[in-house]
Amino acid sequence: MATISLPNISPFVQTFNAISAFPTQTAAVATTGTFDGVHAGHQAILQRLMASAKEIGGQSVLITFDPHPRRLIHPEFPLELLTTVEERAELLADLGVDFLIVQPFTLEFSKTESIDFVRRLLVEHVGVKRLVIGHDHRFGRNREGSFEHLREFAPVYGFEVEEIPALDIEAMHVSSTQIRQALKDGEVEKATLALTRPYFVTGEVVQGRQIGRTIGFPTANIGGLHPDKLLPAQGVYAVRVDLLDQPASSATRGLPAVANYGQRPSIEAGLAVLEAHLLEGGQDLYGQRIRVHFIERLRGEYTFPNRDALVAQITKDAEEARRVLGG
Repeated sequence: MATISLPNISPFVQTFNAISAFPTQTAAVATTGTFDGVHAGHQAILQRLMASAKEIGGQSVLITFDPHPRRLIHPEFPLELLTTVEERAELLADLGVDFLIVQPFTLEFSKTESIDFVRRLLVEHVGVKRLVIGHDHRFGRNREGSFEHLREFAPVYGFEVEEIPALDIEAMHVSSTQIRQALKDGEVEKATLALTRPYFVTGEVVQGRQIGRTIGFPTANIGGLHPDKLLPAQGVYAVRVDLLDQPASSATRGLPAVANYGQRPSIEAGLAVLEAHLLEGGQDLYGQRIRVHFIERLRGEYTFPNRDALVAQITKDAEEARRVLGG
């Protein structure tokens, strides 16, 4: 068993690094999919999954894949993940899912026929007694498996299948694609509604050039971001910051801050950088894991004629961030 863990964060769902590593259950109720973002639509499926497991006295199991199947099928397109596997594990734990299986999506696995996936992996190995899936879910080699196939397999292999009606999902008016577009447009509040929480990124504070200190606004430069993680449109944001390497408290979670994601044209134009300035001051955070929750976009990224104009605008940004974040 491989259990994902990050220090001093809420407990993670019990996680296994492959279906083959999972101990067969007596009454597993499972669902499968990438569940990137764990948004409101996903949560509807997961709530039904857990309720169904409770009905039969069983265990709720989510089977997801890493890397994302599109990495193998369409490597020419960027993934733009809303959540890393570790972040998904944390969110699933908060929801109350019992088990997470992270199945490596390899070329060999992609060739698994739908009937073999159901009979050998789900029924015989996981111990599935009931399968809960979203509308129009596809699985198996070349996405050949469908809900109709599952209804045929169910009585043969001794499990039940339940499809979440399309209307139940569509009523959420949410999809991962819509959330990605909202973030690219800088509409983080719209993303918050769809996700049921502010969008966040997780990284590590790295050494910068400390230019912010020279103008009275020291910032934490955030590196170590997952290469496939989607960042919102460049600009300035009111954010809240979690210091993940410290025990959870009001002094380490939800700290008000103003963040800039961009190329900093007024300072040193180059690759886009994410940096955050804690509004209540802070401590030496170098090397610490940090999480940034995007609350509201304040403005785009501008080029300023001189240092005084830059400092004046940053001062306004900090004041606006305080207003947005409630003082």
